[in-house]
Amino acid sequence: MIDVFDNCKQINDLLFQGKEQEARDALIILLQELKDNQIEYTPLVNHLIREVGLYLYIDTTTSDWQERIVFEAFKVDAGCGDEITLHREQSAVLSALLKGEDLAISAPTSFGKSFIIDAFVAMKQPNNVVIIVPTLALTDETRRRLYRKFGKDYKVITTTGEELGEKNLFVFPQERALMYVDEIAHIDLLIVDEFYKAGTMHGNINALDGRATQLIEAISLLGRKASQKYFLAPNISELKGSSLTSGMRFMKVDFNTVYTHVEKTYDSISGDKKEKETQKFAHLKRILETVEGKSLIYVNSHSSLQKVTEKILEFDIDMKTCGFLGLFSLWLKEHYEKSYVLAHLVRRGVGIHSGRLHRALAQIQIKLFEQEGGLKNLVSTSSLIEGVNTSARNVIVWSNKNSNTKYDYFTYKNIVGRSGRMFKHFVGEVYLLEAPPQETFPCLELDYPDVLLERIDPQDYSGQLTSEQIARIKQNEEEMDAILGQGEYRKIMKEIASYGVSKAVLEDIIEEMKGRTGEWNSKLRGLLDSNPKRWGNPLYLMMPLLRKVKHFKRRDKAIVHFIQALSRSWTQSIPEILGKVAVDGIKIEIEEYFDLERMVSFDFISLLHSINAVAKRVLPSNVDISPFIAKASNAFLPPLVFVLEEFGLPRMLSRKIQNTGILDLERNDISIDEVLDEFKLIGEKKIIEIADLSEVDQFILSNFFEGITSTP
Repeated sequence: MIDVFDNCKQINDLLFQGKEQEARDALIILLQELKDNQIEYTPLVNHLIREVGLYLYIDTTTSDWQERIVFEAFKVDAGCGDEITLHREQSAVLSALLKGEDLAISAPTSFGKSFIIDAFVAMKQPNNVVIIVPTLALTDETRRRLYRKFGKDYKVITTTGEELGEKNLFVFPQERALMYVDEIAHIDLLIVDEFYKAGTMHGNINALDGRATQLIEAISLLGRKASQKYFLAPNISELKGSSLTSGMRFMKVDFNTVYTHVEKTYDSISGDKKEKETQKFAHLKRILETVEGKSLIYVNSHSSLQKVTEKILEFDIDMKTCGFLGLFSLWLKEHYEKSYVLAHLVRRGVGIHSGRLHRALAQIQIKLFEQEGGLKNLVSTSSLIEGVNTSARNVIVWSNKNSNTKYDYFTYKNIVGRSGRMFKHFVGEVYLLEAPPQETFPCLELDYPDVLLERIDPQDYSGQLTSEQIARIKQNEEEMDAILGQGEYRKIMKEIASYGVSKAVLEDIIEEMKGRTGEWNSKLRGLLDSNPKRWGNPLYLMMPLLRKVKHFKRRDKAIVHFIQALSRSWTQSIPEILGKVAVDGIKIEIEEYFDLERMVSFDFISLLHSINAVAKRVLPSNVDISPFIAKASNAFLPPLVFVLEEFGLPRMLSRKIQNTGILDLERNDISIDEVLDEFKLIGEKKIIEIADLSEVDQFILSNFFEGITSTP
């Protein structure tokens, strides 16, 4: 039996000694024990909750009047009448934002940042808010939350090419943010989540990757249009001043709403690489057999994901799951591949999440993970584990790397911060199968790397650049103009600004075309042919350039044949496309299919835009391959169908709806907002009846409608 009074006394002693953080942690652990044992809070427990600032946890049915007053005093409207009580530090941050301050916040993952954003929108009612998030998974989660709360008063924009409304909430990664720079005249609040990804902790700003460079670009260009800025990140000790953060107040907040208990499993693992892996699998099996609640398993790469999931299938573990997962397994076999590992995993209550997956498929699994009796475990790369809130009580860290590089303390804290959840699990359990990085709270600096200076127009960055940086920009421009003609380099860079192509890649394209002008001139036009077989020559011509943009192991033949087969993605199923390339002598597994499709619709498109921009200036034929680019950017699906996948509607379900004639999803003269309105007008029930949808299809359609429906 829990001695509540003795626990409270110990917590009070810690407070008396000025050890508030320790007291808060001890109190959160006590709250979990009370929850597990179904014990009511005493007035003393409620008093201590108030003392440590966790006002949201006060139980007003058992508290004294003083605590009830605090609970009500810190209550705010978080959208659509959704009143929530903030904790002490949330209230301080919200108060500063409402006063118009520019803030850069260092706060733990469990801080509750979304409540602050929602409360700001509800109370301030700004016209334009831009939220830059690190992943597409977080884009979807944020979109669903904001649309539910504010969909009646705001247009929630997450994809490219959408028309702006009178009031807009923009949510997207930095790549898409850049595409709206010229569309948004004024921003009331610019929010950058995980802004540390744009910075450096070691002074080497030129080591930043392409996405980080684009984030800096988005912060700079959109920041100039913003009346107010709000940047968020964990575990920063100091923010070094720069033009990108000028005038911002830095706040370091050490305030948790959940407690993370860490088991250092790696301490009991030793031996050579093979022996360690065997021991890791044994520990993984033990953990999955014994833990309560749902678990996220972090892996560092796709190869690790494959290895771990295949091993899980070998484990003799009784994972009780609902009968629906059996139906979902059959659905996966039908629409993806009979041997698809995910189809076998879901029967065991295990899902997969990675950046490779179709967005709709990832969303379906998150939905099932949140349901009682649904998926119990999710094996995930950083695509999910670094941002999205789930009901996971446990996080199992398989590797201490991100891809092939050891992750830093930022990433580590993000990963372990996925354990536990406010109100649901006061205590999160973390199991480390490899040693974490050393604890650091570094000084963060945001500045302009050389790769960005190579392509920007100094006029767009007035007052933000040093004289040395401006001189470097002008030198780059003069060098390229000598090759392309006066002023042409700047024009090209404006055309491809949203695609993050470096000067080095552009130079390679120019060298290729100038060295083989005749060949490029005669072959490039082949991409405009309606017959995919005629695409071979120009595609083979591009392969050396594509390999400089994206590393892949496959031979050129496999990539070319895949692109040709992908052109039938709307008229043929994925199994049929895989069968087509197999006939050509190329075996592609479903996991690689996802990767290759993403390569085509993202990396390849970035390259094609650059090729097209150079070709119009270098080749005598003045060929324009924009029609091909438009098709490939949507993975050769109708544009509406491609975008609908981000909203949770998979292409195979869109095809069923198209075949009924209820909606025409092949139109090009309608926006995504208009087609969503048509969906809502027809209604979920009627679509189910007319399209004769299976139980799994109905589940998916219901999840889709949840994401496009605002609260009444």
